[in-house]
Amino acid sequence: MSNSFDVIIIGEGIAGLTAAGLLAKKGIRAASFEQQLFGGLILNVNELDPAPAGGEAGGAAFASEMIGANADAGVTSIQEPVSAVAAAEGGFTVKTETGSYHARQVIVASGAKLKMLGVPGEAEFEGRGVSKCADCDGPMFQNETVAVVGGGDSALQEANVLTHYCAKVLLLHRGSAFRAQPRFVEQVQANAKIELRFGSRVEAILGGQMVEKILVKRTAGSEELAVAGVFAYIGLEPNAAFVPDTVERDATGRLLTDVTLETALPGLWAIGAVRSGCGGSLEDAMRDAKQAAEAVAARLK
Repeated sequence: MSNSFDVIIIGEGIAGLTAAGLLAKKGIRAASFEQQLFGGLILNVNELDPAPAGGEAGGAAFASEMIGANADAGVTSIQEPVSAVAAAEGGFTVKTETGSYHARQVIVASGAKLKMLGVPGEAEFEGRGVSKCADCDGPMFQNETVAVVGGGDSALQEANVLTHYCAKVLLLHRGSAFRAQPRFVEQVQANAKIELRFGSRVEAILGGQMVEKILVKRTAGSEELAVAGVFAYIGLEPNAAFVPDTVERDATGRLLTDVTLETALPGLWAIGAVRSGCGGSLEDAMRDAKQAAEAVAARLK
C-alpha cells in the first residue's frame, strides 16, 4: 500500500466519511484514518432524529452503509490513531504510531468526545453503571432508576431512549431551563417516566461493585439519590491534540477556519464537530464535508 495520497481525511465519523467518499468519486486518491470505530458518536444512536434523507435511520447502519460505499469508491481506510500532522514539502506529513504518510491536503474530521463530569467515582464505575450510550447499555437497567445529566439535545434524547427500559429516569440539569430543541423538551415533559430536576449538580458517584447512588448538590443543600446508572451528556470536547499548536483554536479548543473551512495553515481543513462554529447536527457535519470536498478538489486541479 502506498503511503502517499492526494488527500488524507482524519476521522471516520459522518463528516469524514462524507468528505472521503465525495473526493474518491472525483477520482482523487483519498485515505481516511480512524483510531476507534468508524461512525464516531453516531454509533451510539439507534434512531437518528431526523433520519438522513435516503439513508438508514440507525446510526450504526448508516455509518456502515457509508464505509461500504467509500470502499467501493476507492477510499483507503486505515485503522490507526493519528499522532501528529506537520507541514512538509508538497503538502503534509501525517504520523501514526507505526508509520508516516504524505498528502497534498489534509481534512481534519476527528470530531469530539463526550465531556466527563470530573467527579469522584466517575472513572472508577466506568462500565459498572457509568455509561455514555443509552442505546447500547439501556437494556442492562431493566426496571431500574437511572440518572441522565445534561440539558441539551443529547441528554433529552437519551433520557427518552432510557425510558424504553428503565422504571424511572432522573434528568438532572444544573440550569433552570433546558437548552435543547423545543420538540425534545416537549417529549421529556410529556414522558411520565422522566423526573425533571433543575438546579442540580452531581458531586460524586457512589456504590460498591456497581453504581448505587449519586450525591447531588442543590440550592437547598446536598442529597443522595439511589440510581443504578449514570449517563452524562454535558457537552463535547474536540479531538484535536494532534493538530499543530500554530493552528488557532476558540475558547473550547475547536479549530478556527475561514469561510471555506480552511485553517490558517494552507491546505489544512477542518469540518464537523472539531471545527469552531459547526452546528453539531448530522446535517451540519455533512454540509461541512461537501463544502470542504468541493474546495479541496478545486485546489488539487
